[in-house]
Amino acid sequence: VKDGSAMERLAAIDTAVFDKTGTLTLGQPRLVNASSIDPTMLAIAADMAAHSRHPFSKAIAVFAGFSGQTRLESVSEHPGFGIEAVTEGNTWRLGRRGWAGWKARTGGEGKSGGFGGTVLSKNGAIVAAFAFEDAARADAKVALRALQASGVAVEMLSGDTTNACGQVAKALGIDSFVPALLPSGKVERIEALSRQGHKVLMVGDGLNDTPALGAAHVSMAPATAADVGRNAADFVFLRESLLAVPLALDVSRKAGRLIRQNIAIAIVYNAFAVPIAISGHVTPLLAAVAMSASSLIVIGNALRLQGSARSSSAEFAPQDRRARPGMLVQLS
Repeated sequence: VKDGSAMERLAAIDTAVFDKTGTLTLGQPRLVNASSIDPTMLAIAADMAAHSRHPFSKAIAVFAGFSGQTRLESVSEHPGFGIEAVTEGNTWRLGRRGWAGWKARTGGEGKSGGFGGTVLSKNGAIVAAFAFEDAARADAKVALRALQASGVAVEMLSGDTTNACGQVAKALGIDSFVPALLPSGKVERIEALSRQGHKVLMVGDGLNDTPALGAAHVSMAPATAADVGRNAADFVFLRESLLAVPLALDVSRKAGRLIRQNIAIAIVYNAFAVPIAISGHVTPLLAAVAMSASSLIVIGNALRLQGSARSSSAEFAPQDRRARPGMLVQLS
């Protein structure tokens, strides 16, 4: 927890927005159509992918090393779009379909139904398309159900295709999702929810999620997130389990209730004690004991949070232990 105000803000949320790759899924995609891609094109894509930490790039990078491939002269990464390389006067792009294959682009990038998917292009013409398979986190469905049971609406935002997002949403029981989004599109969606009066929690792990983490009312990132993502988030949960999200929400709400109880106790206590002290019916010794007693009552009430936190952890832990390995979902 970065600061105490984050706990207060977390208790007020009514909407939770999740990134897909690396947050709801394990973020360890596997390239499933490598055999159908020209070996030279795959090797070029792999060499380009080695310059990025994106999960899809890591899945492609393992195919590097094809003999006789063209050497890349310069490589640059464009967050939210992909990787660009120049060699022998040709411009290669590996990334979003609407950005890499600009000659085939007809508009709609960053909006629902826009140009998601990962492709390799040469001078704007698509020469290879990549399909991936990833596993949903084993406890993701349980965590999302717990959030929904606590009155929090759940939504998924992703830069992936409608089909890939739909499979993950169906597997995890998510009713609302927006695919094919740029990082700026995620920020716009969160700002739109905020204008509607919602208090939004953003949970994301990647470099592309950093602007959205900053735009949300409160934000979380796993320990496996990029350094910039962890720095931008208000909470960082150290284990892989997404059950940390409903657990933190439950603890923050209980903490808020205890704070309000302690304020009420102090007001009532002083409303009775101060007039008696002013009237002279209390000796200095008795007044000192009474003041100490009031402090002990407030502290004792606050200590109830420790027991509540342990009970909440025990409530979620059995579900975590029984969770099966996550189901595989097709990504593209």
